[in-house]
Amino acid sequence: MSTDPLPGAWPGAPVLVLGAGPVGQTTALLLARWGVPTIMVDQRPHRDPVGSKAICQQRDVLDVWEAVGAGRQIADEGVTWTTARTFYRDDELFSYDFAEPGRPAFPPFVNISQTRTEEILDERIAAEPLVDLRWGHQVVAIDQDATGVTVQLADGGQLRGSYLVVCGGARCDELRSLLGVSFDGHSFDDRFLICDIRTDLPTWATERRFYFDPEWNPGRQVLIHPCPDDTFRIDWQVPADYDLDAEAASGALDARIRKIIGDRDYEIVWKSVYRFHSRVVDRMRLDRILIAGDAAHLVSPFGARGLNTGVFDAENAAWKIAYVGHGWAPEALLDTYHTERHAAACENLEVTTATMDFLVPPDEERTRRRTDILTRAASDPAARADVDSGRLSEPFWYVDSSLTTADPRRPFAGRPPRGQVPPAGPGVLLPDAPIVTPDGDHGRARAFARDGFLLLTGASTDATVVRAAAAAVPGPVYVLALDEIDPDGTLTTALGARPDEVWVLRPDAHIAAVLTEPAGDDITAALTRATGHHVTTQ
Repeated sequence: MSTDPLPGAWPGAPVLVLGAGPVGQTTALLLARWGVPTIMVDQRPHRDPVGSKAICQQRDVLDVWEAVGAGRQIADEGVTWTTARTFYRDDELFSYDFAEPGRPAFPPFVNISQTRTEEILDERIAAEPLVDLRWGHQVVAIDQDATGVTVQLADGGQLRGSYLVVCGGARCDELRSLLGVSFDGHSFDDRFLICDIRTDLPTWATERRFYFDPEWNPGRQVLIHPCPDDTFRIDWQVPADYDLDAEAASGALDARIRKIIGDRDYEIVWKSVYRFHSRVVDRMRLDRILIAGDAAHLVSPFGARGLNTGVFDAENAAWKIAYVGHGWAPEALLDTYHTERHAAACENLEVTTATMDFLVPPDEERTRRRTDILTRAASDPAARADVDSGRLSEPFWYVDSSLTTADPRRPFAGRPPRGQVPPAGPGVLLPDAPIVTPDGDHGRARAFARDGFLLLTGASTDATVVRAAAAAVPGPVYVLALDEIDPDGTLTTALGARPDEVWVLRPDAHIAAVLTEPAGDDITAALTRATGHHVTTQ
């Protein structure tokens, strides 16, 4: 089996991608895997490699980037951390490591600057003939009809595409206005000072540290992340009227930094002040237009759910556009882009808003409650569960999606404890593990799942029935026997798979169905459901 899908020629105009940030880059590269040409435009004159920006790349996102040849390089150049520590003043309240079902290809989190991530993705784009990247193109109008989307440019030119994916970033208010979508939500008054500092702190090089009310930032919080090249990203919560230029000029910024790192040499690589927002558009699909990443949703960065979520938007959009455009799925499949990814955005808003309410309590009652929780957490394990320093990024589980076939033997038990993942089942991302391919080579389970639909069969299932059902469905569908590809049982154990089951995997490596002793009609029904054939267009 190939490591890349091998579809026929794309039948229409290229897909347009607005915005050349990491979400736009990922979208274009993933579409290219499906044989879909793209024109990616950005209003900036060129790449602007300034600051660390989004630094924390989650394991499952690295898997997505590895599908386009970039994940391993990003992971190898980044700093790996596996432990999250939380402090209240001078006391460590708790720490936790991350669950690793199966045998993942990547560590739970890797820290690397967004700037470097973009450079690595640019290298992949330069090597991909199906991606046409154009700088210096400002969009002033967007129109669509039954066959495509037309984008008018400020220089008088225009572009025509079969579909459009808007990845214009947080500040694309004009694009949202052109599309007629709302962007409701909340903006927080407190600011956060961010400094990238190069210095020698070897004992902090492999862990994320979060401090509530430290003596060197009384009444507020500090977050410290290790980054490559002996650089540390430090985020201070600061008052709404904080003046970075004044603090730098007075020497107070130097004093602020030295309260953390002590009397050692350091260099400020980048500094900035941010105001955080919790906002989401009301619609992420408008006929042939999909909205992704920060253009669609903004969340506070505690938990690293911004860029990571945007990459999952990109993957969801890419395989669905490819399947519809190639004629393997009905147009209604694109409706599930909105329902799945809008639900993911809303969950992120819920999680990060709860974090911000804990970090910046909106009233005296919640301030007292927070103080009580933090005071008790040093000695009371039960109180630690209520300490919210940011639930770290995790995939959204499509358990309620119209594309998912429920399995009464594997009901979803809800959001697991932080650092954990739910048991494998319908809607959940496939645990990764090494496998042996049918031709005897070594591969990864998720890499094969991303080539199309994948059916994993148990030892007692009827392979003839499974293959006949797979052959009746349009588009790439592969069938692999678990006992042949998983000789040491790592993947089978991570799944909890039984010999009488068939596991149906979507092209984004999420589990679409687990079928027990299925007939051919059961398999066909699960595949047609997972490609949106039963979805009613909104």
